[in-house]
Amino acid sequence: MKKIYFFTIISLLGLCLVAFKLKEQKEERFYFIAFGDMPYFLPDDYARFENLIKTVNSLSPAFNVHVGDIKSGSTKCTDEYFTKIYDYFEQFNKPLIYTPGDNEWTDCGREKAGSYNPEERLEAIRKLFFKDDKSLGKEKLTLTVQSKNPSYSKFVENRRWSYNNVAFATLHVVGSNNNWIPEDKNLNKEFNDREAANEAWLLEVFTQAKTQNNLGLVIFIQADMFTPDKVSSGFVKLLELLKSYTIDFNKPVLLVNGDSHKFLLDKPILKDANKSLDNFTRLQVFGEYDIHAVKIVVDPSSHDLFLIEQLHVKGN
Repeated sequence: MKKIYFFTIISLLGLCLVAFKLKEQKEERFYFIAFGDMPYFLPDDYARFENLIKTVNSLSPAFNVHVGDIKSGSTKCTDEYFTKIYDYFEQFNKPLIYTPGDNEWTDCGREKAGSYNPEERLEAIRKLFFKDDKSLGKEKLTLTVQSKNPSYSKFVENRRWSYNNVAFATLHVVGSNNNWIPEDKNLNKEFNDREAANEAWLLEVFTQAKTQNNLGLVIFIQADMFTPDKVSSGFVKLLELLKSYTIDFNKPVLLVNGDSHKFLLDKPILKDANKSLDNFTRLQVFGEYDIHAVKIVVDPSSHDLFLIEQLHVKGN
């Protein structure tokens, strides 16, 4: 009988050690790279973007994220250009996740951009860059895609994944006031449909992170929703929900955006009139003239969890 107890105790200890080891593996320090709003000034920026790809590949991050605006607002929104950028994305050794920006669809109605139908260009982006549930890049990452929900079947661009017990998600929120147009003849149907999908996706992302007891959450969008001179009416509800869910989550939340082209790290959401929401941080990446990136280190031993490093690309 004593032998049975002994072996039972040994077995339980073994299981505990295995469980501890698995937890240890899940919560290792790692890093990923974020950038966006590039390439803009052609053809010179092609070489600069190639420099960025080489630099990022040399670092071998866990994955990379482009937060949208794969062209300037005056570059023509042609299929040929979209394919060129797609091919660039496939040159990243590690997984590349992308969320669309306004320059590649919302602003394509501009004469300089080719006078396209913006929603037709959005469909072209969806078909090319979001063919399945895999990331771009040479090494693929399988992602959870919102379009698997029949209620949001066309929103193939909203994606989430986890890595070492940290949750990540993209949300299709773009500059140019998130395509909310006061005088729109279609009563902002595109905006309203996408807004409903984004609100549902944001809730799912936070719910999953809380259920899985993730260490923290990172959300990637294109739009700068916080700069005072930006029109903000297209972001009101999302900002309210983001604040509410972040308070409820009560763990580090990092929002990564592009749109304004200047590196910025701040805490723009206020918990009350005088105090910032401590567990929320906004990171705005380089862009436009500054073809550089940001390295985000995830360190479970750090109180802040996310450690931000500027990644300047030599020669750019």
